[in-house]
Amino acid sequence: MGLFDFLTEEIAIDLGTANTLIIHRNKIVIDSPSIVAIDRKTEKPIAVGEIAKSMQGKTHDDIKIIRPLKDGVIADFAASEHMIKELIRQIPGIKGRFFTASLRMVICIPSGITEVEKRAVKDSAAHINAKDVRLIYEPMAAAIGVGIDVTQPKGNMIIDIGGGTSEIAVIALGGIVCDSSVKVAGDIFTEDIVYYMRTHHNLYVGERTAEKIKIEVGSALEELDNPPEDLPVQGRDLITGKPKEIMINYKETARALDKSLLRIEDSIMSTLSNTPPELSADIYNTGIYLAGGGALLRGLDQRISKRTSLPVFVADDPLRAVVRGTGIALKNIEKFESFLIK
Repeated sequence: MGLFDFLTEEIAIDLGTANTLIIHRNKIVIDSPSIVAIDRKTEKPIAVGEIAKSMQGKTHDDIKIIRPLKDGVIADFAASEHMIKELIRQIPGIKGRFFTASLRMVICIPSGITEVEKRAVKDSAAHINAKDVRLIYEPMAAAIGVGIDVTQPKGNMIIDIGGGTSEIAVIALGGIVCDSSVKVAGDIFTEDIVYYMRTHHNLYVGERTAEKIKIEVGSALEELDNPPEDLPVQGRDLITGKPKEIMINYKETARALDKSLLRIEDSIMSTLSNTPPELSADIYNTGIYLAGGGALLRGLDQRISKRTSLPVFVADDPLRAVVRGTGIALKNIEKFESFLIK
């Protein structure tokens, strides 16, 4: 143990398109929307996370709302750096310290990321006093978080549907054997609902309202065993310009999301067709695991099961499966050394 090891803090980050989660001392201490509010005049950030999200769709000309991550990767370098710095400052064990702690970090990244995008993540971490940064692919982190022993010579299929990307991977012996990353996930589902409301109800709704519709009555199937109640939705009538309220049900959201869900299904089938036969036999026995916020969409497991003829299991607390796996990898760096990218 080094002389200054007490000044080093270990944190695991799930840097997501929609939400950023941080684990510190084996606990999830930050679960915040990945949003930054910027003052246009000074170009300085004025709010991060929940406060910035509450401003979304309600700002005047002097304030712009930025989502620094797009499709799971850093799109705005300065905003993402500020966001990570602010969120780390809010960690209870670090907040209010006289000394700035140096950080040992494990950050999860999409499997389809380029070398340039990897460099952007590492540079962001370096600018916030990280002395040791490891990266882990999202499907691998999700598999660990779900409880799969990824080091075994046994094939497991994991689907992680996040905010920006859907990651599909077959994992065995501590590595990703074949995978597919498709840029259809939670954000696209929200856009689909906005489009559906405009074209079928002449109602213009904002992103936050569409997100609420997705959570409250979102469905992957037009027939559910336990359907949610119809939801009243307010927006602007595109014909009269007046505020208006309509009722929307889960069957309509299933129709709105159908094309995007088909693209995810096609990607799953493509990954299955590229899987080596021995691993296909394992997947036949173990089934498919679903993680990420998209796994909460009603009936999605049944829909994928019907298409693949395989059992589909939704992770416990799928929203946090990736960050849990990232935290386990941080805690057991020696064990998982082989697939952590340094």
